[in-house]
Amino acid sequence: MLLEYLELGKIVSTHGVRGELRVQHWCDSPDFFKSFKTVYLGKKGSEPMKVLGARPHGNIMLLTLEGIDDLDKANTLRGKTIYVKRADAPLEEGRYFIAELIGCKVLDADDESHEYGVVKDVLNTGASDIWQIKDAAGKEYLLPSVPDIVIKVDVEHDVAYVRPIKGIFDEGEEIRED
Repeated sequence: MLLEYLELGKIVSTHGVRGELRVQHWCDSPDFFKSFKTVYLGKKGSEPMKVLGARPHGNIMLLTLEGIDDLDKANTLRGKTIYVKRADAPLEEGRYFIAELIGCKVLDADDESHEYGVVKDVLNTGASDIWQIKDAAGKEYLLPSVPDIVIKVDVEHDVAYVRPIKGIFDEGEEIRED
């Protein structure tokens, strides 16, 4: 589902005494984070804040916002989630945001009438993302998000087409010892 606002990160602390904020970013790269001129402190686009500066610092981002120029003002923002407008975050064809993948139906790429379930979460294991899928009966499955398995994702229509390898959605065969 295409979202109007996306979570960019969370303000975890302050940095220095001039109002700079330490942000745990939830995006692929610092460059993506730095590309925004305006961020929002409310889910629905409330509290727009002009970005004066953003720079990586270890595994976090340091963010300077207009009007936040001392430690006291910066401390009031601790724990807040930062959002960006989806329209301000263009992606290349075929790419999508994980937040938009959540809730998508997972269909068989060769038989669209066969639904495996719905994406409930995405786990990042380092090598590849793992989709947590829940079927209509409430059973959960883990599906690696790799090109040979995930054939097409269409978040605009809330659907993902997959070609799973044997054993992911099948009940395991009983192992017999002879």
